[in-house]
Amino acid sequence: MSEKKLGFGLMRLPSLDPNDPGKIDIEQVKKMVDTFIERGFTYFDTAWMYCAFKSENAVKEALVSRHPRDSFYLATKLSLYSKKTAEEARKMFDVSLERTGAGYFDFYLLHNLGDHRTALYEDLDLWHFILEKKAEGKIR
Repeated sequence: MSEKKLGFGLMRLPSLDPNDPGKIDIEQVKKMVDTFIERGFTYFDTAWMYCAFKSENAVKEALVSRHPRDSFYLATKLSLYSKKTAEEARKMFDVSLERTGAGYFDFYLLHNLGDHRTALYEDLDLWHFILEKKAEGKIR
């Protein structure tokens, strides 16, 4: 796979409604994804909450279902903004896998670490959870 150093962030995508980021213009996103790949780039980054919780669905439709899985890298994130328990945080992983249809993530990022936020990941024992998913091959 190519090692070009530019990533395609899926945090702000073209919308069919300027007042609703969840109404993604998927046809435009498909063109953007295709152009990015045609130019030799391979890294895509999304997250659970991007585009009113619809970015991971857009990844499935514009990228995963249209390009061989081994032709790109995909990252998403574990964000604890609204999660209070380890069970909720762990479920996010499975939901993200389902939404993207990716089968595995090349990178699973712990979002917004620092200060008191890092302690929350520790308190919920999410470091071990990440290691488990890596051992299962669901995080590369």
